Amino acid sequence: MESDLAGIRPVKTADEFEQWLENNIAAQFTSDYWTLNLPLALATSASTSPSLYAYYAALFILDAQGLFSRLKVSDLFQEGLRANKSALERHHLFPKAYLQKLGISEQRETNQIANYALVEWSDNIEISDTAPSEYLPDYLARLSPEDKRKMFFWHALPEGWENMDYQEFLPKRRVLMADVVKTAFERLSD
Repeated sequence: MESDLAGIRPVKTADEFEQWLENNIAAQFTSDYWTLNLPLALATSASTSPSLYAYYAALFILDAQGLFSRLKVSDLFQEGLRANKSALERHHLFPKAYLQKLGISEQRETNQIANYALVEWSDNIEISDTAPSEYLPDYLARLSPEDKRKMFFWHALPEGWENMDYQEFLPKRRVLMADVVKTAFERLSD
């Protein structure tokens, strides 16, 4: 913060401030940031990770729908829609009980940010601990090809993810999540 404050001390006009801001954005958000730094920042199980919040913000900006839902993420986060159960829940794409059957039981592995997607609570309950290769076909049947394409983009799902090895899935999804954040950033930049 001190560095930023020192950087804006000589700024006198709105145009100079805009130029200072543009220069700082360009310095921070390089191609390496999108392809390396942000995917690495998503390699965590921290539920309060700034990179996770950036991804959620991107879903808002892109007007995304919840996974398998017709409802928008922004609507599902509305306080007025909440009852005893949240309208929107973080769902383990590879459910924890399923991962335990595969020998993956450490919380820092099962609760990776890249293993979560925002779904309606009723879908989360219905999926329970079912393997992705078992539950996904039923949910995809609800969607048109265009809706499926959008869902796979918004929710950063690699093609064929439901049959991937979990350790192969996580880094692929992180790269796609970073791409969603980049797309939203570019929309804001326009």
